[in-house]
Amino acid sequence: MEARPGAERFAAPAEPNQRRYEALRAYFVEGATAQQVAERFGYARASVETLVREFRAGRLALFASSRPGPRRKPKKDRSRALARALRGEGRSLREIERALKAAGAPLSRTAIWELVGEQGLGRLPAASVAAPPAAATGAPKTRRLRAADWPTGGRIESEHAGLFLLVPELVELELPELVARAGYPSTSQLRALDSLLALLALKLYERRRRSHVYDVVHDRALGLFCGLSVLPKRTHLTGYSYRTTREHNRALLQALIERQRALGLIAGDSFNLDFHAIVSFGEDRILEEHYVPRRSQRTRSVLTFFAQDGEQATLCYANADLSKAEQAHEVIRFCEFWQTASGQPPRLLVFDSQLTTHAGLAELDERGVGFLTLRRRGGTLIETVAALPADAWTPLRLERPGKHRNVTVAESEVTIEKHAFRQLAVTGLGREQPTLLLTNQRQLSAKQLIERYAKRWAIENQLAAQIRAFHLDALSSQVPLAVDLDTTLSVLCDSVYRNFARRLQNGYATATPDTIFRHFIEAPGALHLTPERIEVRLKPRAHTPVLLDAGYHEHITTVPWWDSRQLTYSFPPA
Repeated sequence: MEARPGAERFAAPAEPNQRRYEALRAYFVEGATAQQVAERFGYARASVETLVREFRAGRLALFASSRPGPRRKPKKDRSRALARALRGEGRSLREIERALKAAGAPLSRTAIWELVGEQGLGRLPAASVAAPPAAATGAPKTRRLRAADWPTGGRIESEHAGLFLLVPELVELELPELVARAGYPSTSQLRALDSLLALLALKLYERRRRSHVYDVVHDRALGLFCGLSVLPKRTHLTGYSYRTTREHNRALLQALIERQRALGLIAGDSFNLDFHAIVSFGEDRILEEHYVPRRSQRTRSVLTFFAQDGEQATLCYANADLSKAEQAHEVIRFCEFWQTASGQPPRLLVFDSQLTTHAGLAELDERGVGFLTLRRRGGTLIETVAALPADAWTPLRLERPGKHRNVTVAESEVTIEKHAFRQLAVTGLGREQPTLLLTNQRQLSAKQLIERYAKRWAIENQLAAQIRAFHLDALSSQVPLAVDLDTTLSVLCDSVYRNFARRLQNGYATATPDTIFRHFIEAPGALHLTPERIEVRLKPRAHTPVLLDAGYHEHITTVPWWDSRQLTYSFPPA
């Protein structure tokens, strides 16, 4: 009898379970031998015998039985009537969510939307949508405090009083002069200094996003920190980024370099350079894709470039306004920036192999800029290093903490882009393959070069701490130019925290911003106002003795944006 179309699916089944079924059917129903079944269905004879044995023992499940899920959803059933009633009153999903939580029957917004959809209720009309948070807060309007507007007496309780510990650092960095030299724009209501102080207040207090200003907008103390009645709202803080340009941010960083050098926050002898990709979780497709190491993939993000002082680990330069096509040239831009700010090219730049190209290395050499970088390890290059004779390797002991201090190094000359460079192949650093270092530095020994690059590995952790503390990974905009202001302010905030840490004793000079924030800045207190002075009375905490040892109870600071009023501190007992 001629087989019908589709019979091939039964004669030569592709699915494993169907194949087992047809094999067992042939064995039990058709009476085929184990050898015949094996040849017909592509099994070994022993496999067929195993299938038969397992099936007879009841250990072989060929068909998945239908197991329907629960017909009831207890959480939704408890909340269904109340959710529908609230939606019938015109409540938004957010309001229904809060009401259900208060009633002891919490549901997610997705579940609430499903309940509402069961009755065919769609979205609320635009006019019925709840007012935005700015309208709901009823916060007073922001205005600059002029001489006649300053409070001459009274007391203000604040959960953010510890932030005033950073005012002397802003004064010492000469913030008003930095802003004036940068030429940032003013608005009809607020000066450029007012807007930047408001942004700095949120970033110094480690507020993740500018929209979080609504959590603190009623705190008058934060307004006084900036010389304002209250902090500006989200609309102003977000919109101000779009008023600034890369030229403004670059000018601020150039002016900041002078203060950093004067205060000893940077040495300026060498710099660590690195890229950091700020991932975008939005749906916009305008951003380029960049490689994100912590995700091991390329994804849409804003690429930022950072320069960090090699000695003090202080951030001194940042740029978020660059594209993928420009990233290899950014190291040259930094050289031009440092030349303008200091009058001389950088002495030594330390970076990894992804920062620039071979052409970029050649241009650095032509400019007289020293560099130390990793070299990408291709297959041929690794074979060449592996073929080096034993007498080409020299043992060295590195002066560094931790493991991997005993290494061996083989030095050679290589030519790249018609430029001769030193290449160091290093083993014993805890990696399977030799580490290849490339440099144009002739005056430094191999040991000094290896120790310097090893120091960069440790400083990478400090850069990660700085990024985490100032919430750079919380993308402030889908427009890189707007993100550039955020990264520039992060550089400024890092200098503020560094300078504050240097005033303290007991090992805080190397503490991360997160540690300093938890121990000192995140502190409640009260502001006592007089016509000429603001006294910040901080509540005693475990680390208050550190502030007393640093002399903060005797510290007096004249604050320019407070119409030259003085700032003092006291630490009354509980």
